[in-house]
Amino acid sequence: MASQRGGGLVQRRGNNVRTDEANSSEQQEDLSGYPDEEEEHDSKETRLTLMEEILLLGLKDREGYTSFWNDCISSGLRGCILIELGLRGRVELEKAGMRRRSLLNRKILLKNPAPTGDVLLDEALKHIKETEPAETVQSWIEYLSGETWNPLKLRYQLRNVRERLAKNLVEKGVCTTEKQNFLLFDMTTHPLTDSNIKQKLIKKVQESVLSRWTNNAHRMEKRMLALIYLAHSSDVLENAFAPLSDDDYEIAMKRVRELLDLEFDQESMKEGTNDVLWAVVAAFSK
Repeated sequence: MASQRGGGLVQRRGNNVRTDEANSSEQQEDLSGYPDEEEEHDSKETRLTLMEEILLLGLKDREGYTSFWNDCISSGLRGCILIELGLRGRVELEKAGMRRRSLLNRKILLKNPAPTGDVLLDEALKHIKETEPAETVQSWIEYLSGETWNPLKLRYQLRNVRERLAKNLVEKGVCTTEKQNFLLFDMTTHPLTDSNIKQKLIKKVQESVLSRWTNNAHRMEKRMLALIYLAHSSDVLENAFAPLSDDDYEIAMKRVRELLDLEFDQESMKEGTNDVLWAVVAAFSK
């Protein structure tokens, strides 16, 4: 089962840091699923995948590892992989049909077998390509996480995902690699080296539900919409909201709850949507 996050996020620290005012005009998306360079504000800015962004939000800056108590991020990262493949046009959801089957009952289909250039994405894409009959989003999250009772599906598990993503962040200059001793064992950690990238990510998440809030999920950039949903499912959204003032925190959480309360099947039927994105969100919200 895909891990889910119940209720709101309540544990936080409060201070008086205010969120900067920004232009709330709608931003366009390019065909690859990445934001336009105008939205990035810097064409040379390091681009991260959804998986890398979720891990970066979850990593402790100095310690370089995620919380030992977070049992949601593993399946959340697999959800990110499916959404990435959907945004990049590699997979799609089968048609709803005349009976309007729900998102959770529709299968993931191969749309374009061309490699993405990302090792994790291409590994998942290869599994989807070779699987007959096709499987649902819920099933793929379980298979890629290794959380299945079917021994024939265990070969689909993506192993060492967090460590592989952390190495990507090291290669992109965001983190470094160290060894730490935890009394009974040694662990490889990845402390932050470039705080600007993480701060820009946190600021974008905050602004998406504050100064740039559109009050309409379909006017939000798809990648940011997916990031908010998956950060919540992965139990790392609190890390982005913790620096907010009390008032801004309450507003941000209210708007996240509005997104969580949407009817995902209805949202997926609107024009210009990405069915894979909404199916993953539905899988974590059941």
